[in-house]
Amino acid sequence: MNAAVLKRGLAALALLGAAGVAFASPDLGQAQKQATNWTAITLFAGFVILTLFITKWAAKRTRSAADFYTAGGGITGFQNGLAIAGDYMSAASFLGISAAVFADGYDGLIYAIGFLVGWPVITFLMAERLRNLGRYTFADVAAYRFKQTPIRVFSACGTLVVVAFYLIAQMVGAGQLIKLLFGLDYWIAVVLVGTLMMVYVLFGGMTATTWVQIIKAVLLLGGASFMALMVLANYGFSPEALFSKAVEVHKKGSAIMGPGTFIKDPISAISFGMALMFGTAGLPHILMRFFTVPSAKEARKSVLWATTWIGYFYILTFIIGFGAIVLVGTNPDFKDAAGKLLGGNNMAAVHLANAVGGNAFLGFMSAVAFATILAVVAGLTLSGATAVSHDLYATVIKKGKATNADELRVSKLTTITLGIIAVGLGIAFEKQNIAFMVSLAFAIAASANFPVLFMSVLWKDCTTRGATIGGFLGLSTAVGLTVVSKSVWVDVLGHAAPIFPYTSPALFSMIVGFVGIWLFSITDKSERARVDRAGYEAQEMRSETGIGAAAASAH
Repeated sequence: MNAAVLKRGLAALALLGAAGVAFASPDLGQAQKQATNWTAITLFAGFVILTLFITKWAAKRTRSAADFYTAGGGITGFQNGLAIAGDYMSAASFLGISAAVFADGYDGLIYAIGFLVGWPVITFLMAERLRNLGRYTFADVAAYRFKQTPIRVFSACGTLVVVAFYLIAQMVGAGQLIKLLFGLDYWIAVVLVGTLMMVYVLFGGMTATTWVQIIKAVLLLGGASFMALMVLANYGFSPEALFSKAVEVHKKGSAIMGPGTFIKDPISAISFGMALMFGTAGLPHILMRFFTVPSAKEARKSVLWATTWIGYFYILTFIIGFGAIVLVGTNPDFKDAAGKLLGGNNMAAVHLANAVGGNAFLGFMSAVAFATILAVVAGLTLSGATAVSHDLYATVIKKGKATNADELRVSKLTTITLGIIAVGLGIAFEKQNIAFMVSLAFAIAASANFPVLFMSVLWKDCTTRGATIGGFLGLSTAVGLTVVSKSVWVDVLGHAAPIFPYTSPALFSMIVGFVGIWLFSITDKSERARVDRAGYEAQEMRSETGIGAAAASAH
């Protein structure tokens, strides 16, 4: 049944893609579009076909909820480390950080450093405990000793809000990339990406998503390494010569080699850094990956490999960003009539691929960038769908009595809904820097998911009431401050000035979240609170030793 439906879906996609290319006008009208690049498109199409075959293969192996959510727990630590790196090296990492460095120089590194330093928190505090306590989602961990319904409702809300903000960045990056390559209208590009993503998740589940992420991670690391080497080769492999040339040609001059061009005040810098660091430990699609391995040892190994690949990659993005300043920013071929970069600054790395390797390498890196976006979008959508089907439907609504078939059906309906929402948000936020949009998702994850996960696992006096109210306070504060900040209040809603003056809400909303959990836990004298506190010892034993984890996973 799955194979037949998949074939019809692929045929429809092929027709849709062919129609999109056929009707792309030769007179493209908008300055940011350019002539269709057939060499790039051929390589691009080849990768899409490869990943669709992976999806078809994975569809045959996806028979149960465990297969769909966590690939049956059969992924090794090394494979999972690459997949986590693939998940984490998103459009924000490849396109967004290089765009930030291209625009602001040294300041763009705050993204790379912030994204990376969150991993020690996961390594030493979270990975082993997550694998020992959970099955499918981080809510399994947070709700281990608490009343199920309130915690899972909060966890699902936190997951869906983070997923929504994260999806915006991926859809914007994908839309601009397809628009640049195919000469299609931006909204058509976003719709095509949303459709493909839904096919991957609906039919392949976590198995397909994992293997797309692994392949994409290998290709992205290889391609980025080649780009960085070619950039340095132009300057005798001397970073100093590269930076000197960048200072000479950049409109901000020597200011790009110091801080202050992007984040201008200490509060914004601290808040932004906190969002990137602690948000990593609250991202539902990353946390979910620890349930795809068979043991806590493999979970730790996953984090070690992921940190290695991600750290190496972020060094490359810095070189790529400065390479774009000197090789793309000075080349009129990559600019429109107004002197702005074709496709916007988010496309700086894609243009650099053309500059150092010609059309063939542009096609390769475009395909890799698209795969980067697609893999991350698939992982995000899967975590959102799992939150609805497993946390809300199976546990809260059906009280644990839902059948595998029912749970999978709800998950797939949620996937379609999230795909439609992602397309709408991608169109609405077209002009935003995608690394910045992801930073907002990190701020929400750091303010809602991370405090609840951290306190429920490590503080014995945490209660259901404290975790639920504190979590919702952190979530609502982060979302509220984000809406009234410049990124939404001014850039999207069109108001003259923001109500909240800082770049990121994390410093304020994280404090609200943690204080809320603490305050509403210590003042909780209910019978439920006594049960919550009494369950801490058993939870600690399980999280530290893993005793009972294998039986729970099998169940």
